[in-house]
Amino acid sequence: MEQILKAIPHRPPFLFVDKVVELTDTKIRAVKNISPDEPFFKGHYPGNPIMPGVLICESIFQTAAILLSSIVGGAGDSVPVLTRISNAKFKKMVKPGSVLEMETELVEKVSNAFFLKGRASVQGNTVATVEFACSLAKREG
Repeated sequence: MEQILKAIPHRPPFLFVDKVVELTDTKIRAVKNISPDEPFFKGHYPGNPIMPGVLICESIFQTAAILLSSIVGGAGDSVPVLTRISNAKFKKMVKPGSVLEMETELVEKVSNAFFLKGRASVQGNTVATVEFACSLAKREG
């Protein structure tokens, strides 16, 4: 967890990565345990709670931010910001008690822009895929 907190500015309750499982020069795998007590479950389909797709994507984006921190040598005075989302696809629902597995890969770096693709799965079954881009912005404050 310390590695995650050093790499990205996100903090609970808006931190959606619990553990980095694997990290290479261009790829990362991480996990998030989806607790039944997550605050978003209280209002997102009460009686039939599912993790919102936007938060599944956010989990992928935060995983990518950890990768980018590794690539650029630490968070420093910049933070990755999302600049584009494309081809987001949702295939299965994520329920309380699931272990969400995120994989993100750097596809291309052009100047200050990073083009990535990500996948989230539960028990080996893909629940979402997304392509996206980030750039580094000066950290404020």
